[in-house]
Amino acid sequence: MLNIVLYFQVHQPRRLGKYKVLHIGSNDNYFDDELNRKILNKVSDKCYLRTNRLLLSLIDRFKGEFKVSFSLTGSIIEQLRRYRPEVLESFRQLAATGQVEFMAETYYHSLSSLFDEEEFFDQVGMHSELMETEFGQKPVTFRNTELIYCDKVAELVSQIDQFKIILAEGAEKILGWRSPLYAYSTYNANQLLLLKYYQLADDIAFRFSNKSWLGFPLTVERFVEWIERLGLLERDGRELYVNLFMDYETFGEHQWEDTGIFAFLEHLPGCALKNGHIRFANPRDAIDSINYQPARLSVKEPVSWADTERDLSAWFSNSLQSNALRTYHDLLKKIKRSGSKHLIDVARGLSTSDIYYYMCTKYFNDGDVHKYFSPYDSPEQAYVYFINVLADLEKRIEKETLV
Repeated sequence: MLNIVLYFQVHQPRRLGKYKVLHIGSNDNYFDDELNRKILNKVSDKCYLRTNRLLLSLIDRFKGEFKVSFSLTGSIIEQLRRYRPEVLESFRQLAATGQVEFMAETYYHSLSSLFDEEEFFDQVGMHSELMETEFGQKPVTFRNTELIYCDKVAELVSQIDQFKIILAEGAEKILGWRSPLYAYSTYNANQLLLLKYYQLADDIAFRFSNKSWLGFPLTVERFVEWIERLGLLERDGRELYVNLFMDYETFGEHQWEDTGIFAFLEHLPGCALKNGHIRFANPRDAIDSINYQPARLSVKEPVSWADTERDLSAWFSNSLQSNALRTYHDLLKKIKRSGSKHLIDVARGLSTSDIYYYMCTKYFNDGDVHKYFSPYDSPEQAYVYFINVLADLEKRIEKETLV
């Protein structure tokens, strides 16, 4: 059986404002909340509300045969509570169907798994509690920020009993000759691994409206035919998992309505379910559906779903990023020692991976993507504003210590 696993990442960072040297010591308004509200409103109207309504109608139409999965970061939930509570309610309606899985990640969409184990456990715990509070689900599936994964991450996740599944990128450099269609296990055999089938996922997320792409225009019929062909590779009746992981903003924001992206999503379930060997599944379903002993997969070096390299270079490839990350994590430890809950909360908001993504200095296609998402004129500008914020936080720690 071919299991289509649709997973959507829902995240919006709190972007920093243009925090200048003159602000240090006199202004603790670090975030550009007007810009954040504007972007959230735009994406809510273009993507979240419309796509949630469509998914709800599809779940109702196909009576338990259509499933999707989400991870909503703490960052976006806090912003939805503040600016667009009706969007958050629409996600709760999806949760109430029983056909939608909500999974766990780091609360602030942070890189803590690489730099601060204690902070990683704190943020994952915070996020799991948030999923229970908002959607009534205790997550059993974990997806790390930006799908960052390696044996070290598996070791950390293994220390949290609730997690049975981990999502990761199905990059050739970790798979070699093997296929991302099969479920694997972590190197220590403590969790199942589901790997993104990035060629097909990226056909929707990135290439869908590209008129120079050989697959353009991508019809539902052609896409389902590609999936059907994948099943021909398996002759022993083993369960296959076509893991289509992508940003939720693919629908209506990255791929605009006039590309036909909503019509594609609307007709995908009906076309796929005509084939008696295809069904939709949540990641948690693999716990019971897998009918073979999964092979262990060891991943020594971290992989991610970002950029062509699918490594850590989107956040950790130049001196700006290295210094920003090192300085931030040193400061976070100092703030925690201060015991100031307010400063800890503020500092954790600065752990969001997007902040370091904006400092990337890559060129060509990857560089264009970084520029598209960045609210700043240059990576250097993003770095300066961030370092200025850290300098102000340093002063505030000193003041609180003296009191």
